[in-house]
Amino acid sequence: MSGKPRIAVIMDENTSVDGTRYDMTKAYFVAIQRAGGLPFGIPYVPEMIEPVIDEFDGFLSVGGRFAFPDSWYVDGQVSNSPPSERLEIETTLMRGFLERNKPILGICNGMQVLAALHGCRLSPNVRSLGPHVMEHDKRGFLHPVTLRQDTRLSRIIGLSEILVNSFHREAVVDMSDQAIASAHAADGIVEAIEIPAQRFAIGVQWHQELFTFQDHPGNRLFEAFVQATRKS
Repeated sequence: MSGKPRIAVIMDENTSVDGTRYDMTKAYFVAIQRAGGLPFGIPYVPEMIEPVIDEFDGFLSVGGRFAFPDSWYVDGQVSNSPPSERLEIETTLMRGFLERNKPILGICNGMQVLAALHGCRLSPNVRSLGPHVMEHDKRGFLHPVTLRQDTRLSRIIGLSEILVNSFHREAVVDMSDQAIASAHAADGIVEAIEIPAQRFAIGVQWHQELFTFQDHPGNRLFEAFVQATRKS
């Protein structure tokens, strides 16, 4: 097999209908392939967890909408999203990659999982945070995010601000001392996090994969992620 890094990509599902199908954009796989990696879709099969953790070089946690544990939310808030068997598989995989210090990239839902596993807390409804918060769940909407300059993310992208899309109802609202917020929207919503103790563990709230076919500066994140898997 090719010597290219093998990237485990957790599959998403059609939770908005009945959860009977794996359902996700091909752009995740194209982004990894273009960045020099070999992407493999990972289904919700418990017996695959240990082999994936042992044998794959990096983990991509993709977008999705399903309920998180109540303890992940602030002020007694709870999710209105449907349950999913993805949660247990994904959190076990992510913990395994973290324990082995293997690179992790989280997108949207994946960023929220990465944040919660490091003591951050979420809100299930970003618009409930105040009248100053813009609509973040809006197809076709682009807005700027400001990158914190002393972060790995800013060094990867090389800019202080980029335009991103927005497809999320939930948000990270309470940071822990295990993570840092590396980007914010103009309304203060956390748009990216990273885990300093890890070799490479970055999450972004926007869907960078949807820019794969464009010349977008954020695509450097996929390149940096795959490159990180090449280092021992």
